[in-house]
Amino acid sequence: MTNQPASIKKKGNRELQIAWQDDHVSLYSFRFLRQNCPCATCVDEWTKKKILDEEKVPLDLWGLKVEFVGNYALHFTFSDRHGSGIYHFDHLRAICPCNSCRAAEGPS
Repeated sequence: MTNQPASIKKKGNRELQIAWQDDHVSLYSFRFLRQNCPCATCVDEWTKKKILDEEKVPLDLWGLKVEFVGNYALHFTFSDRHGSGIYHFDHLRAICPCNSCRAAEGPS
């Protein structure tokens, strides 16, 4: 598995598609990405426990901006104005919501 994207496309305001170099394609809703934000406001930096209440993320949330952070991550600004997370490509690949990735992860 490679965690480098071959292409990244914003699909409207609600979704982001990443085609990885190994030909896997991940489709993320911006709400899902916001719910999985890795920043210190959303995840305790010491315990790594999620602080963010996922249910409080608006259902109609959308992506305002997608920006590269070097060659290793993306930064998003969401319609709720949250924008402090840096999403490393490894993190994005690990949270891929597709059925085959979720099945490979096993039961939680």
